[in-house]
Amino acid sequence: MGLTHVSVKIRSLSSTNGAYEAEFLVDTGATDSLVPAAELNKIGVQPVGNTVYELANGTIEKYSFGLVEIAFMGDVTAGRVIFGPDNAEPLPGVTALESVGITIDPANRTLKRLPAIPLKQRLAVGRQALERSAQNAFDKIVPVPGISGPSCYRPRGFPYG
Repeated sequence: MGLTHVSVKIRSLSSTNGAYEAEFLVDTGATDSLVPAAELNKIGVQPVGNTVYELANGTIEKYSFGLVEIAFMGDVTAGRVIFGPDNAEPLPGVTALESVGITIDPANRTLKRLPAIPLKQRLAVGRQALERSAQNAFDKIVPVPGISGPSCYRPRGFPYG
């Protein structure tokens, strides 16, 4: 199977110098989007910070990043873009993809749109896990025979005495 690409348009949030449009390689390991620095400079994107990234080959590099508008597959979002090496292939970050409800189907290497962005599901799963954890804690506490008051309970399996 081949690699997955998506058409992306990047615009500066603070400049009207046009846009950078290209086919971006979808890399599930790329958290933030990456565009060659020369292209970002052409459209007026300004660095707003630096972050240390681990590259696919395991090396650690420090890169500047800027904030941009990112448009693809009929949607638009905003996010970080790394000022990459001038020979780098542009990458859409997973955060940009997920922010508009796009996932990657690893079996056939295609991008799929979710019917809805799963905000509530993630919150509900977290709450359910917390409730299960609390219930498990209560299930492990049993009354101590013949004792009353605040210290009348002990962990299940804990010896009397």
